[in-house]
Amino acid sequence: MSSAIRPKNFKEKVFFRQLRSQIDGAAKVEHGLTQILGVGRRFAQAVVSVAGIDPNSRIGAISEKDLNRIEEIILNPIENGIPTWMVNRKNDLRDGTDKHIIGNQLEITVRRDVERMKKIRSYKGERHRRGLKVRGQKTKSTGRHGLVVGVYRRKLKGAK
Repeated sequence: MSSAIRPKNFKEKVFFRQLRSQIDGAAKVEHGLTQILGVGRRFAQAVVSVAGIDPNSRIGAISEKDLNRIEEIILNPIENGIPTWMVNRKNDLRDGTDKHIIGNQLEITVRRDVERMKKIRSYKGERHRRGLKVRGQKTKSTGRHGLVVGVYRRKLKGAK
C-alpha cells in the first residue's frame, strides 16, 4: 500500500493483546483475521459481519474501538451472535460446553486429545501412535517416509 493512499491512523502491525497475536495491517479485515491460529475464513467472515465492519477495509485502518469489538467477538463468539455450529470445540469433554479455542491453547488441546486417543487405544489413537494416516486416506502409494523408498519386490525363484 503506498503512503499516498494510506490514512493517517494506519498501523503497519495490529496487536491483539488478549489473543496474543499480531496481524499485518495492510491485509483486508477477513484475510487478516485468518492469521490468528484457530480463526479460519468462514469464522472470520462471521466475525466481520457481526461486528458490522466493511470487509473490504484494511485492518490497519480500523479504529481501536472496532478492533476491541473484533477481539471480544473472537473471545466470546456464542455470546456475541456467532452460531454454535461455527465454533471449533463443541461439547467439550471436560466441561460439556461449546467454545472456540484460539492460539497456542488450540495446539495444547489437540495434543491432549491425541494423547487421550492413544491412551484409550482407539483406532485413531493407534494410527497416530504408528505414524500412519488417520482419516481414511490410502497408504499404498502415498505417505511414504523414512528409510525405505520405493517398492520392495521379492526376488523371483530361479531368476538370476
